[in-house]
Amino acid sequence: MTGQFSLKEKLKTQTLTIGSWITLSHPAIAEIMAKAGFDWLTVDMEHSAITLHQAQQLVQVIELSGCTPLIRVGENNPNLIKRAMDTGAHGVIVPSVDCREDALKAVRAVKYPPLGTRGVGLARAQGYGMEFEKYKEWLNKESVVIVQIESIRAVKNLEKILRVKGVDAFMVGPYDLSGSLGRPGDFDHPSVVAALKQVMEISKKLKVPAGFHVIPPDVDALVTRAEEGYKFLAFSLDTLFLGQSCRKAVDLAKRRLSP
Repeated sequence: MTGQFSLKEKLKTQTLTIGSWITLSHPAIAEIMAKAGFDWLTVDMEHSAITLHQAQQLVQVIELSGCTPLIRVGENNPNLIKRAMDTGAHGVIVPSVDCREDALKAVRAVKYPPLGTRGVGLARAQGYGMEFEKYKEWLNKESVVIVQIESIRAVKNLEKILRVKGVDAFMVGPYDLSGSLGRPGDFDHPSVVAALKQVMEISKKLKVPAGFHVIPPDVDALVTRAEEGYKFLAFSLDTLFLGQSCRKAVDLAKRRLSP
């Protein structure tokens, strides 16, 4: 697996990492972003049209470009998680983890017995059957499980969730969390601010890295979250980087070329 220091090691040592989200299936997108310097990239299979076949191609490109590939699965489903890991992803991001039982389910779906319940396949991750023993050892030491905290129920259960062995970090889903409080997208509302404050207090208490997805490609917003203590930072996504760059360039061109 690529990299001098694995993502697992960086999470253990509370090292700040910056990644991004891929929602477009073309391998060139993954290659361009992987070579841009991100620590990790997540192939989104919850809110995109990416198929499992396309996800494996993206994982291959990301890994061969020296970046850590993750997959955000569509739901906390053992079959989806197993198949995502079989592509060779270094870990999964699991949405809507609301309680300890949800976290246990996610971890067990990633790990082989006796640590988990994952069935054995001989796919890309296992060297197509040639490197199963090597992969089994790697899986126990290096695979990553990130749980998404996306509701006020999850915030209330966060300490129990993070005490589950095998949970390496968590990521706040800011829009869904604010929506569960009846304030979708209103991140400055007192109830949302209080929930995020509680999240950070528990993260620091248990020494489990907190993550946050900064949706706009805004460096100032990213820095603000890092200063608040978030260590696992997702910075925007492919479509927004592309869209904003195009708009800025076209706007500048039209202004400079206007009579």
